[in-house]
Amino acid sequence: MIFPDGTHALESSDVQMIDRRRVLGAWSLAGLGMLASSMSARAFTSQRNDGSGPKVSVPTASPGGFDSPVASPALPDLPEEWVERQGRLAIDYVRYLNGLRMQRVCPKQVLETHAKAKSSVWNSLPPKAWWNRIGYTLRVVDRIAREMNVAQVEVISAYRCPAYNAHCSGARAGSWHQANIAADVKFPVKASQVTATARELRDLGLFKGGVGGYWDFTHIDCRGQNINW
Repeated sequence: MIFPDGTHALESSDVQMIDRRRVLGAWSLAGLGMLASSMSARAFTSQRNDGSGPKVSVPTASPGGFDSPVASPALPDLPEEWVERQGRLAIDYVRYLNGLRMQRVCPKQVLETHAKAKSSVWNSLPPKAWWNRIGYTLRVVDRIAREMNVAQVEVISAYRCPAYNAHCSGARAGSWHQANIAADVKFPVKASQVTATARELRDLGLFKGGVGGYWDFTHIDCRGQNINW
């Protein structure tokens, strides 16, 4: 398997986890352990020079790396004004998401989180150079869902452009959503179970990042530094 940034996943037989029987049993974390180590070396927590939000350094794909084997993907039914604003980029983004080959996270639903407006302010797609950032996080979410034997995940928030983020209730000015690294997700189980499982798998090496527990959803990001709230 090759990740979007061109790195190769480890085979499950190569992944050795300490005390795996305590939490994972026979589960395989193939590939995502390598993902975490790559991000921990490159991603860091800081602020932009103007203090407006987080600054990150994350591996990105080569110019051709955003193309997947999926040809001519169809856009879901989205607001016409938003589609006109995004232009061809929306088609490219669907192709990129399909190329992640996720099993429990629906690319259509991820795209729909971007096609929203608050107080007449539209959200947008993230800059193309940042797509791999959320790709890492979505693959982590997909893996957690598979380990919990959950059929499908609801993505309620992913990238939020600064103007849109400013109109989101409770959103921080330096939110990791603005850096396209965070996803807020709902599983068809108690949110506390998702939060606990995400933290346990993270602590066993699945990824490095933040896990925030809320009463009805869980925030997951791959910032490269472990933090809980």
